[in-house]
Amino acid sequence: QVQLVVPMVVVFSPGSVPGDLPRPLPFRDVQEMEISVNLRTSVTSHYEMRYRSTTGQEEAALAAATAREADAALHPLQDTTMGSLTIYVVPETSSLLPQGITVYVGKHRSALVRAVGSLAALQARLREVTQVMSFTASSIVAALSDRVPNGELSPDARRNLKSSLGYEITFSLLNPDPKSHTVDWDIEGAVNRYVKPVLDKLSLVANFSVDSQILYYAVLGVTPRYDKESSSFLLSAHSLPHVINPVEARLGSSAASLYPVLNFLLYVPERSHSPLYIQDKDGAPVSTNAFHSPRWGGIMVYNVEVPASPQASLPLHVDVDMARVMEVFLAQLRLLFGLSREEVPPEFLLESPGNEGLADWELDHLLWAHTVENIATVSTTLTSLAQLLDKIGNIVIKDDVASEVYRAVASVQSAVTKLSLGHLHAAFQASKEAVTSSEKAFFDPSLLHLLYFPDDQKFAIYIPLFLPMAVPILLSLAKIVRETRLHKKEPTKMD
Repeated sequence: QVQLVVPMVVVFSPGSVPGDLPRPLPFRDVQEMEISVNLRTSVTSHYEMRYRSTTGQEEAALAAATAREADAALHPLQDTTMGSLTIYVVPETSSLLPQGITVYVGKHRSALVRAVGSLAALQARLREVTQVMSFTASSIVAALSDRVPNGELSPDARRNLKSSLGYEITFSLLNPDPKSHTVDWDIEGAVNRYVKPVLDKLSLVANFSVDSQILYYAVLGVTPRYDKESSSFLLSAHSLPHVINPVEARLGSSAASLYPVLNFLLYVPERSHSPLYIQDKDGAPVSTNAFHSPRWGGIMVYNVEVPASPQASLPLHVDVDMARVMEVFLAQLRLLFGLSREEVPPEFLLESPGNEGLADWELDHLLWAHTVENIATVSTTLTSLAQLLDKIGNIVIKDDVASEVYRAVASVQSAVTKLSLGHLHAAFQASKEAVTSSEKAFFDPSLLHLLYFPDDQKFAIYIPLFLPMAVPILLSLAKIVRETRLHKKEPTKMD
């Protein structure tokens, strides 16, 4: 049984305290919610809420002109422990929040909430905030997708990447027509400028490696349809799944990889198929001219300006606008990690994370999901190992394998305990250690079941070898026994 504890501090600024508080500030309150995954598995979310008034420094920070300035000023004054939340309640008439906005979620682990009349209404709003900033029932169910009965999981839940100790990101430039286009892209500069800050933030979650490649004469494998009205070529939504397999055969990146590979492809259409546009299911053009594939990556089509004069010298030199490309690829990377912001209520204002690519609370969102998924993975791995050992009675467990099993069990118990105490970062680290130990034990070469034979197979192997040798031995023994019996029956001669 896993219990997710979220430590929360609710800070009332002057003029925002509800009139129906059960007791004077400060006081504590606890709220619980059960997330059911299947008939046997459920996760309890436990919100430990501490209500108090603002300090003098916090009041000064809340006197800022904008919510963004207030969030920056409040950040040094609050608890920045991973998984914790600080929510500041401002008066209903406060000009800090824009018109029509009731909740402002900052870049760190705090939010500003406009006061409402009663405590019950405020708590309902706080629940909405925690659903955005910590974890939702759908994110936990998606993390435990392997245990959810078929048909009960939404299609979006299977889009997110599975938890892993590492990921490999490959950026590929596909130039199917190098005779017509010479394409230059500053991928190293773009990775350092746009991707590295995001991966630095995500380094707590997993290890990342990045590489790039240029593939010539690599086509999509699907012939686009020509549209006379727009004088362009179109790729419809139903043909997009058929694009990936032919391209993936050329990538060659996942063949020797220990970790999941994320592929981001920039495709410059050949001259005979330019310009090329992607259509959605309704037939409308996709604004980014890109699409993503769940747990695989994304492809962006980059059209080249066709020269007005047909006598233009070939190949044309193309400089790729990396800012536009990386904006699309980073959005797809967020989708693959389950960090989309589509489910936010309209009265919520979420601060842009800026160059870092994701806010602190979004990192916590990932850690919650990956910790729960790691615990479930270890449980499944050790159960499978136990079933294997029960099935093969004469299997030999080496001391190093046994120690890895004990370490995995201790680490996963530590992770569950740390979660129940609200220590998210320590719980995640313990869950990673548990995954590492359980995988080492399960995939140890000495536990390969092919090394051990069932008894019926032993008989089938050894009988053909020993039977030819045993027949003459048995016949000889029978002859000896028979001669001994005859010898005993012969009367002894008396002198």
